[in-house]
Amino acid sequence: MSSSKRLLTTLLPVLPRLSTTTGISITRGGGGRRSTIAPVFYQYHPPSHFHKSLSKKYSTTTTAAQPPNTKLYNYEAIKSLTKAHPPTGRLIDVREPAEFAAGAIPTAVNIPITSSPDALALSPEEFEDRFGFAKPGLEEEVVFYCKAGIRSSAAAQVAVTVGYRRVGEYRGSWLDWEKRKKGV
Repeated sequence: MSSSKRLLTTLLPVLPRLSTTTGISITRGGGGRRSTIAPVFYQYHPPSHFHKSLSKKYSTTTTAAQPPNTKLYNYEAIKSLTKAHPPTGRLIDVREPAEFAAGAIPTAVNIPITSSPDALALSPEEFEDRFGFAKPGLEEEVVFYCKAGIRSSAAAQVAVTVGYRRVGEYRGSWLDWEKRKKGV
């Protein structure tokens, strides 16, 4: 099974919960009926004025492979983010806890997208109970990374879907960070 299909399969249980906050209709079959789930990733359409207000805060680039309203970060931007005091955004590693424990970008917190796909849809209290730190606010900038950029893109899409307004992605992710830190 491809990593994209595996991730979508993992996200299926949370999609009905997400749909209540975004207005996306999801039909789940019962008995012998087939299930039809509208892909969240292509159905979210923010209001037209949203793009204008967002572009005033920071430059965005949208492509077919990038969810709407996300900002792409490169190594230098992430490096600056890790050194900012006070922090200007929350760096979120969406790899599994074992991957995170083996090495992570400084200042990052771990919210694994595969084993906890509903994390950003949790109430602040449930989130803090599960992860041990405060849930990022909807207005706070959140920047996602993983190993190679696939899971982080999915996490960014989920964040936009549940209402986060300042979402970023480090597409190079851990592999790029590790390579540059070693000077390869």
